[in-house]
Amino acid sequence: MVPASTAQDNVIYDDLFLYEDVEKLYLSPGEGAELMVIDRVNGRTEVQEKKVQLEGLRPSKRVCGVLGLMHLSGGSYLVLAAHRLYVGIVNGQVVWKMAGATLMPLQHQQALTSKQQSQNDTYLSMLQKILDTPYFYFSYTYDLTHTLQRLHSMPTTFNQSSLLDRADKRFVWNGYMLKNFNCVGMNRFALPLLLGFVSINQASINNSSFNWIIVTRRSVERAGTRLFCRGIDDNGHVANFVETEQIVECNGDKVSFVQTRGSMPFYWHQTPNLRYKPPPEIVPGKDHITSCSKHFDEQLAFYGRQVCINLVDQKKAEGELEKTYKLIVAQLNSPAVRYEAFDFHKECKGMKYQRANILIDRLTPELEQFSVFHLRSDGVLLSVQNGMFRTNCIDCLDRTNVIQSMFARRSLNDTFVKLGLLQSGFKFENVAPSFELTFKNVWADNADLISKQYSGTGALKTDFTRTGKRTKNGLLKDGVNSMARYYLNNFSDGFRQDAIDLFLGKYTVKSGEGSAAVPSPLEFAKGWRYGTFPSILLFAIAMFFASALFPTEYDTENLLFLLFWGTMVGLTTMGIFRYGVEFVDWPKLNPLKRDYQQNI
Repeated sequence: MVPASTAQDNVIYDDLFLYEDVEKLYLSPGEGAELMVIDRVNGRTEVQEKKVQLEGLRPSKRVCGVLGLMHLSGGSYLVLAAHRLYVGIVNGQVVWKMAGATLMPLQHQQALTSKQQSQNDTYLSMLQKILDTPYFYFSYTYDLTHTLQRLHSMPTTFNQSSLLDRADKRFVWNGYMLKNFNCVGMNRFALPLLLGFVSINQASINNSSFNWIIVTRRSVERAGTRLFCRGIDDNGHVANFVETEQIVECNGDKVSFVQTRGSMPFYWHQTPNLRYKPPPEIVPGKDHITSCSKHFDEQLAFYGRQVCINLVDQKKAEGELEKTYKLIVAQLNSPAVRYEAFDFHKECKGMKYQRANILIDRLTPELEQFSVFHLRSDGVLLSVQNGMFRTNCIDCLDRTNVIQSMFARRSLNDTFVKLGLLQSGFKFENVAPSFELTFKNVWADNADLISKQYSGTGALKTDFTRTGKRTKNGLLKDGVNSMARYYLNNFSDGFRQDAIDLFLGKYTVKSGEGSAAVPSPLEFAKGWRYGTFPSILLFAIAMFFASALFPTEYDTENLLFLLFWGTMVGLTTMGIFRYGVEFVDWPKLNPLKRDYQQNI
């Protein structure tokens, strides 16, 4: 632990003991003279000098950090990081992965009706659903939300501020819960969480060792699930925006290469309706240009020049999106934003994914122009990254990760040459087979984690990322994941979308919610078809098989029974798909904010 006198503001307490009595909760660091005191009645929080407050009390549990406060129907809940796993060291600082969280009620159970209690339990389940998402990361001493280049460009006074104050708010997933404290002086207690992927690896090439690190950051802006969160919002934020940083640390030198991914930056949706692949559609009546302009204004400010790589199909429904994206970028008429389309499925059909190198070769000149952030061991800044490859497919998951891993490979080879680990003209895949295996597996793991956080399943096409070729086993695994996505996106993701909105403060539970005066959005009545059609379908299927397997005799009457019940199965199935949107698990907390509901 760094002494408070030398790092009062920018180091967070790494171990806390929870004490509790009837009126207050106390969080005491293992080392440190401060104490966080939370009033259990009104939720007021104070940081006090540790004196005699804990006399006569024994700690009830040991926790890793304070994540925030959440107000629900049943009162306020303190959210704590309960367990952690060591990940590794970045820039000389330890990074941890959260391995468990706990929700601690402040007040003793308030008087709730049975309906309100059920709703409160639902909200608790939502919070736990997000806290159990793989994976949240944190550090007590290092700001994971910023790239090395952004950290280096910060003024000295900003670097001395607390981790929460200087963090990039786009990537702090518990920012809303920490704001609920509204407490002065809690800098050393507030633990910012990053959702994404962190992999820290020690490796060597030609007997020279180095650290190779991937840090992927998911944005809290327009966060959501696969089919319930597409396109852009009025503030220029896009769905599934992700920043991925590749870092090499070698003999004190630090090199960073950053890429982004994000949904196509205009208004479009893909309404779940029980179809295997509902067609994406452009939302009519929206000001696409203004919102897209806001998006790229922000991207240019953060990252510099933009090359927008669009990997969607260039025919049918995806083709309409591709044409719209191309037209909007042309209308923006910005010399700093360039559009590059690559029909991934057409170019790489027949499992010939190596053909994606056509795109990489085409963009290699800009890869070299954009450069990397390179800070020499003596503190001399040799180069900065002044441009960004912004890649997307429909989901910004599978095809996108393949292309990003290929850009990362090209950049990494150049970096190894600059650092003297490789001779010019050589490639690390030919020189260091063990690191080549690590590289492939880490990028495939990155794909899986981001996909699970957005779509609910692992990524597709990771067999190519892991092995360098497309395989039949990979196709089979993709089929299983695709079917799992179909089920989750239609019958489960409404709950998960609500959980994200609750966790991020996009929806706040109202005082007295669930009473006659304050109705709860969780009270949602389904139409008559929701229960009727599936009941008829199940009964018809049962009668069809009963008539087929257990007839008294095979005669005309039995055949008519089979025909009748078979027809009922077919008609009911057609009815379910005809009214498919009525059988989907829709979000309930913010239904009017979803663009796709305009056309339902």
